[in-house]
Amino acid sequence: MRSAAVFLALLLCLQWTWAQGESGEVTGTDTETEGGNRQEEVQFEIQGVGAAHEQSSSQTNISPDIWAELKELRDMAIKHRSKIEKLEQENAATQARLTASESKNAVLEARMSSYEDVVKTLQRENKVLGATVTASNNKVEELRRDNTVLESRVNTSENLVAELRRENMVLETRMSSSENEVAELKRENADRPKVAFSAGLTDAGSVGPFDTEITLKFSKVFTNIGQAYSPTTGIFTAPVRGVYYFRFTVWETRPSHWAGVHLYHNEKRMISNYDENDEHAFVSVSNALILQLEKGDVVYMALPSGHGVFDDTNNRTIFSGFLLFAL
Repeated sequence: MRSAAVFLALLLCLQWTWAQGESGEVTGTDTETEGGNRQEEVQFEIQGVGAAHEQSSSQTNISPDIWAELKELRDMAIKHRSKIEKLEQENAATQARLTASESKNAVLEARMSSYEDVVKTLQRENKVLGATVTASNNKVEELRRDNTVLESRVNTSENLVAELRRENMVLETRMSSSENEVAELKRENADRPKVAFSAGLTDAGSVGPFDTEITLKFSKVFTNIGQAYSPTTGIFTAPVRGVYYFRFTVWETRPSHWAGVHLYHNEKRMISNYDENDEHAFVSVSNALILQLEKGDVVYMALPSGHGVFDDTNNRTIFSGFLLFAL
């Protein structure tokens, strides 16, 4: 009877221990291992109690102290409860650590994903920068080539400028010399006598013929620079020694008349021109020459005997001359 009571009390303790183990919800590999060991211990104890019960049944002579056995069972239950509580605490700490590790792992995974995105972005940017650097290097090389060409052109331009400066100096020297020559020529020209004349014969119409040769007096003076020609006498007098140019033109409008003139240098006849007018129109005689005259020499026109000339407001008969250069 006492053995049955002991066995019943042991079964109650074991049931309470199993209930506490199931309510703790222990997880993890280490916890499962410890639970298995505890189950083996409980089974071993049950087997021990069963063996004791069988021994007590077979040996009715022996009477164990039931209170000592209950105390021992209570102590064993308390120890098992302490172990279970300790395991529950360790399991809670393990779960907390696991949760923290999972949180840290999620954060690390997020950071790793962010880092991977940053790395991919940096790689793309690095490719773009590489292409940009390559383009920049090509541009730099092109600029260097252009710079070399420009330096060559600048050197050529500098050489050209130096050559132009030398030529400019030569031109300035020549210009200065030319200016001096021009100034000298201006002074000489200012000192050189200016001689030129041109005059018409008359507005009266026909002149001649006469029985003797006469000097023609060209009375219509157009130009008389230097006053070397005298319209009163019809004679040109050279004011300086030099080379002179003379030219004349005479007309005749009367039919069956001879037109003709002489040009004299001093007393020497230099030119004689004649022409006979027919019955249809008029005749014209012109000529020119260059004479070297001494100062005081005279030049004039003469009308031969038996010849006539014609002049009117149209200035058909002209005598002109001027100084080419002094000697």
